[in-house]
Amino acid sequence: MELTKSLRQYPLESIIHDTVRDEPTDYSNNESDFQSNKRFRALKRIPLPRLMNLKIDYAFKQLFGIEKNKQITIVFLNAFLQETGRDPIKDITFNNIEAGGEHVDDKQSRLDLLVVTTTGEKINVEIQFTDRYNMIRRSIYYWSGIYRSQLLSGMGYEELSDVISINLLNFNIFDQTERFHTMYHLFEDEEQFKLTNAMEFHYIEMPKLLKAWKEDKLDPWKDVLARWQLLLGMVDHRNKKFYEDIYHELEEIAMEDKTLQKPFHNWEELSMTPEQYLAYESRLKHILDEEAAKREAELRAQEAEKDGMERGMKRGMKRGIEQGMERGEEKAKKSIAQRLLSDGTEIQYVMNITGLSKEEVLEIQKDIAE
Repeated sequence: MELTKSLRQYPLESIIHDTVRDEPTDYSNNESDFQSNKRFRALKRIPLPRLMNLKIDYAFKQLFGIEKNKQITIVFLNAFLQETGRDPIKDITFNNIEAGGEHVDDKQSRLDLLVVTTTGEKINVEIQFTDRYNMIRRSIYYWSGIYRSQLLSGMGYEELSDVISINLLNFNIFDQTERFHTMYHLFEDEEQFKLTNAMEFHYIEMPKLLKAWKEDKLDPWKDVLARWQLLLGMVDHRNKKFYEDIYHELEEIAMEDKTLQKPFHNWEELSMTPEQYLAYESRLKHILDEEAAKREAELRAQEAEKDGMERGMKRGMKRGIEQGMERGEEKAKKSIAQRLLSDGTEIQYVMNITGLSKEEVLEIQKDIAE
């Protein structure tokens, strides 16, 4: 596959460096982990196309969904929560939870990322690389499963914690707005006061994000959330697009924002681990194969529809000609009958000549008499 070949054009042995192979230290100890911006600059940088695409669920989970990267995940999630005025997260625990199948025969599927905060809030982050349709209903379905799963025997409804759904989409779903980050709660229709904080949805549409970046409508220096969203958007192996300008901008910001240094470090380390990269490539190939199969099915359906329409048109034209001939022949018979009857020819003779029924001949004779 051409894509796989392009991903492997940078030999692993040529880019592995001691400074990124070391096991990361405790993230909370910024002084020992990154003693200076100078050390961050000295980190061995790998070519941008060699970095994993963080919009692939496997890569996202490896960076944000494991215990050693907990502080990265906390900073990432707090960037979302500050948009809706929620209290910052101080700590999280990772939960593994199964989402019920969407149909009776579906297998259970593990949610991409589910964490519980110290205040009990549950935050589910879902990465959707391919548009599978019904994304809104899908996210509501996942939200409802998490919300219901909290209620144990003997608990009261007031003990249910808020559930926040963050959906990172590699496609657009809202035609009503050009904003790439939209947030949703339950509000009263007329006076627009909020019903509850229990339900909160975030949708990030990556194509709109990159469009805003190209149009110079984003300022990651002032917008913390924009930094993390651009981090997710800068590598696109499927379309062979790699945004060096975003990389350099975030690299400069990381000189001052040490919370952004750690993701860069771990992202590069993850991408340079042979076993991890092999698993990533396997997952990417699986996704692209699914997309190709879906596209092939769509093209076959279109071809079948086109072929059916062409056959239908041919049948329609043939039938139309036949009907036209039939109508023309009928008209000619009636015209002959009219002339014969006008000359006083007997009805039976007219019937024999034209093949018209007695009722039809009598009707013509009646019209002549009138």
